[in-house]
Amino acid sequence: MGKITGFLDYEREDRDYEPVAERVRHWGEFVLPLAEQEYVTQAARCMNCGVPYCMGTGALTPGTPGCPVSNQIPDWNDLVYNGDWDEAARNLHSTNNFPEVTGRVCPAPCEASCTLNIDENPVTIKSIECAIADRAIAQGLKPELPATKTGKKVAIVGSGPAGLACAQQLARAGHEVHVYEKYAKAGGLLRYGIPDFKMEKIHVDRRVAQMQAEGVIFHYGAYVGVNVDAQKLVAGHDAVVLTGGAEKGRDLPIPGRELGGIHFAMDYLPQQNRRVSGEPSDGAAPILADGKRVVVIGGGDTGSDCIGTAFRQGAASVANFEILPEPPLRENKALTWPDWPLKLRTSSSHEEGAARDFAVMTTRFSGTNGAVAKLHCARVDDKFKPMPGTEFELDADLVLLAMGFVHPVHDGMIKDLNLALDRRGNIAASTEDYKTSLDKVFTAGDMRRGQSLVVWAIREGRQAAHAVDKFLMGASLLPR
Repeated sequence: MGKITGFLDYEREDRDYEPVAERVRHWGEFVLPLAEQEYVTQAARCMNCGVPYCMGTGALTPGTPGCPVSNQIPDWNDLVYNGDWDEAARNLHSTNNFPEVTGRVCPAPCEASCTLNIDENPVTIKSIECAIADRAIAQGLKPELPATKTGKKVAIVGSGPAGLACAQQLARAGHEVHVYEKYAKAGGLLRYGIPDFKMEKIHVDRRVAQMQAEGVIFHYGAYVGVNVDAQKLVAGHDAVVLTGGAEKGRDLPIPGRELGGIHFAMDYLPQQNRRVSGEPSDGAAPILADGKRVVVIGGGDTGSDCIGTAFRQGAASVANFEILPEPPLRENKALTWPDWPLKLRTSSSHEEGAARDFAVMTTRFSGTNGAVAKLHCARVDDKFKPMPGTEFELDADLVLLAMGFVHPVHDGMIKDLNLALDRRGNIAASTEDYKTSLDKVFTAGDMRRGQSLVVWAIREGRQAAHAVDKFLMGASLLPR
C-alpha cells in the first residue's frame, strides 16, 4: 500500500493551525490544509504492514483498536498515492457517510493503532481522509437514489450523526424516511455542540441537502414526547429508530450550586453556535464569557470546546480543572499499542491559554448577591477523596460544567413508551439487532451505548439501518 519504502523515504507532515492571536479573533475553522501533492506524499507512507490495525474491526467487535466504521484506510491511501482521488472518495464513502466530519472532529483512533505509531510517526490518516472528502464535495454532492421504493415508512427521532447516518442508509434502501428533530435545524451535537472553529456548519447543511434530494423528510421543532405524541408516532410508522443522544449532563451537587453564573456546557455552547449561524435564540438568558474569569470543570472534548469558545468571547482568564490525575505525556507503546492509549492530550483550545490543573475537586461554591464569585477546591488522592491540607480557592465569574453525560433524558418519550433501560440508564438494545423492548422500535448512538464519539455514532446509525432494513424486508443489502 502506498510506496513500498515510503515510510522510510518521507517524514510525517501534518496540517498546521493559524497562530493563536489570529484564530481567537474569529469563529471559523483555523486548520491550514496541506498542498494536494503533500497528501499524496503522506499517503505514500502507508506501509504494507500485514495486519492493518488502523482499519479496526469495530463494526463487528466493539472495543477493538482502530476505526469504528472499519474505513478501508490502506486502500484509499494507495488510491491517493496513485492519483485516483475519485475512487478513493467512493471507497471512503462506502464505510462512512460523513468523512468530512470525522476528518475534522474524530480523535483518530486509526492513527493511534497505525503500525508506524510504534515509532510515534503514524500516517496522517485523518488529514488524508478530510482531503479526500473535501475534494469530492467540491466536485458536487450527488444524491444516491434507490432503484425501487419499498413502501415502508420509517421514523428517525433525533438528527445527530447516528440519526443522519441511519436515515441516509434507509433512504438509499428505498424506504420513506422521516426525521423528527426538536430543534430548528438538523445536526444534533454536530450543529449545536461542536463549535464552528472546529467544524463550520456548512458541512452539516450540505449533507442535509443531499439527504433531502434522496427523499429524507425532516420535521423541525418536533419534540417527540413533548409536542409530538410518542405512541402515535410509533403507530404511524413501520419502524422507529431512537437516536436522540445522551443529553442528561452530569451535575455537581455541592453547596452553592444554585448560584448564578454556574451552567452546564450544553446550555452554553449551543447559544454561541446559534449566534454564529444567525439562528434565533431559544429564549434562554445569554451566557457570555467576555471580561470574566472562567472556570471549566471537566477535561474532555466538551471542556475543550468551552475553553475555545470562552477565549473567543473575550474571557479575562480560563482555568480548567479535571478530577483525574494528570496522565503521562507519552504512553508505553509496548503496553498499549495498538489500543487507544491513556496520555496527556492538549487540544488547540488548551494551547490558546487555559491554565490546566489535575486531581482537583471543587467542594463548594460561594458568591455575592446570588452570583458565583469563588470556587473552594481541594486536591484528591487516588480514590478521589479530598486530601486535608490541600485546600485552595479560585475567583470565578462564570463556571461551566463539562463533566460528561450520564444517559438519555428519561422524561417524555422514553417514559411514554415504557422502554427498558440498561444498568447505566441508556435504552436497552443489543448490537445484534438494535431492537428495544418495544416491538418495531430500535435505538442507536449515544442513546443506546452512552456518551461516545461521532465516529461511533455513525457506525451505530449504519448498523441500526441494516437491522431495520432486515426487519422490514427479511434481508438487507446494506452493509453490516
